[in-house]
Amino acid sequence: MKAQVYDIKGTSVKEITLNDKVWAIEPHQQAIYDTVVSQQAALRQGTKKTKTRAEVRGGGRKPWKQKGTGRARQGSIRAPQWRGGGIAFGPTPDINYKKSVNKKVRQLAIRSALSLKAKEENLVIIDKFNFEKPSTKGMVEVMSNLKVDNQKILIITKENEEIVIKSAGNLPGVKTLDSQKMNLFDILNASKLIITEDAVLRVEEVYA
Repeated sequence: MKAQVYDIKGTSVKEITLNDKVWAIEPHQQAIYDTVVSQQAALRQGTKKTKTRAEVRGGGRKPWKQKGTGRARQGSIRAPQWRGGGIAFGPTPDINYKKSVNKKVRQLAIRSALSLKAKEENLVIIDKFNFEKPSTKGMVEVMSNLKVDNQKILIITKENEEIVIKSAGNLPGVKTLDSQKMNLFDILNASKLIITEDAVLRVEEVYA
């Protein structure tokens, strides 16, 4: 498929051919779902903890004798059925929430998401961000020139570019990643995907 490449002024400077294996496949919804679930599950932290009957304070003495009271036998006031007692089968912080997805499925999901962006015309290819120094004002002008301002933007560069990161850092809804850290959730979460021309080549090397 063909795609236009723009400069930072929003002017089309040339046309390039994109690899259909990356940018024009039929989106695989199950791969997308499985990968998003896996990615979000990996972010969960086991921070919840309840005390068992062995951990709550008190209850070492038998509350009443075993026989002769007419009441049900009890061994400790810290058993789960007592108010203030330990919790049976409560959450512990060592739970592993991770859900594994193999590399082939992850890459299929990424290609599906990129193809969706291209199909919906939410993909913008820029030749390069030729900023001499970090400039929030300059990045705002670029967004305006590309007609993508006031939207959730994901900028993808070939490598970690500090000038681009700092220029976009104070803009709400704008996130910058290099091509190696590109992930499914951020691609889907963005309204527009801005990617540099050299990043396109790197992505095609990895995912084609």
